[in-house]
Amino acid sequence: MTLSIYNRQRRVAGFDTNRLRSRAKSISAAAGIDDSEVCVLLVSNARIHSLNREWRGLDKPTDVLSFPQNEGDFAELHSNVLGDVVISVEQADHQRSTRTLLDEVTHLLIHGVLHLLGHDHAEKEETRIMQAEETRIWASLRGNEVD
Repeated sequence: MTLSIYNRQRRVAGFDTNRLRSRAKSISAAAGIDDSEVCVLLVSNARIHSLNREWRGLDKPTDVLSFPQNEGDFAELHSNVLGDVVISVEQADHQRSTRTLLDEVTHLLIHGVLHLLGHDHAEKEETRIMQAEETRIWASLRGNEVD
């Protein structure tokens, strides 16, 4: 997977984008998207709030948004471009309980990538399938990670 990570937030200092990039390689292998392009934008709550309001009509911050580029009228023009994942590092830091910030952001990246692949959690069965995929990808990531 060709992965670009842009850290555009300044609220949470010292986030390790290199470790996230390393984990993203394992995520892409487990998800079977080695030949796809994904852009990850790390933002503040203010920025994701604005995007959530504009694109989903929800006037509040969220933790992750996915913008698939492989659907719609022009999807065939760049079939290897999977899409964009926007993650609020500030929200991730706020909502994590026992996870490290890196683990929380990794979870959100997995979740966002699964949305790009067409997974959803609007219905009970969809939720079950998506959670099973998240668990499978985490297990694969844990098996490949070297500290």
